[in-house]
Amino acid sequence: MSAPATAAPVPATPGPAQNRWRQLRIVKVVVNAGVGESGEPRTKAEKVLQMVTRQKPIATRSHSTNRDFGIRLGQEIGVKVTLRGPVALEFLERAFEARDRQFDPESIDRAGNFSFGLSDYTDFAGMKYDPQIGIHGMDISVEVGRAGYRVRERRVAPRRLPRSVRASREETRAFLLERFHLTFLE
Repeated sequence: MSAPATAAPVPATPGPAQNRWRQLRIVKVVVNAGVGESGEPRTKAEKVLQMVTRQKPIATRSHSTNRDFGIRLGQEIGVKVTLRGPVALEFLERAFEARDRQFDPESIDRAGNFSFGLSDYTDFAGMKYDPQIGIHGMDISVEVGRAGYRVRERRVAPRRLPRSVRASREETRAFLLERFHLTFLE
């Protein structure tokens, strides 16, 4: 006699860790170097961002006039680069390595996005100090999201992001620990 036929095992319902549509991802990384004035300092900051990100930076302009700081409306006062996709992930790996994989969890906001800064471009591996450029730091802002974040940016019928698409502080912290193996400063 043959063995009795058994029913095929029923697959378990996928949880949040297994559902690829619920997984967090890096939406974009913005690297900013604000110098507060145009001319040679802005040009040097542009060279630094180009060396570090391997992308062409664009100028940021002032939104108002401030006579105390000598800034006019529309004056170029800094540079920035926006990175997306694998380029953004590769840059974040290098940036966290420059910070010795240490991160302050207080810099994660309510929406799960985070920012941090680097005081000098020579902190990156392979960067040598150039006396003609000097010391230039940068601010790095990272937007974290899930599939579906485009709802707020589409041209037709844009909407607020539902709570289920937004990331929380705890979810971002777990994502950073798993993806980048960071040590959190408590």
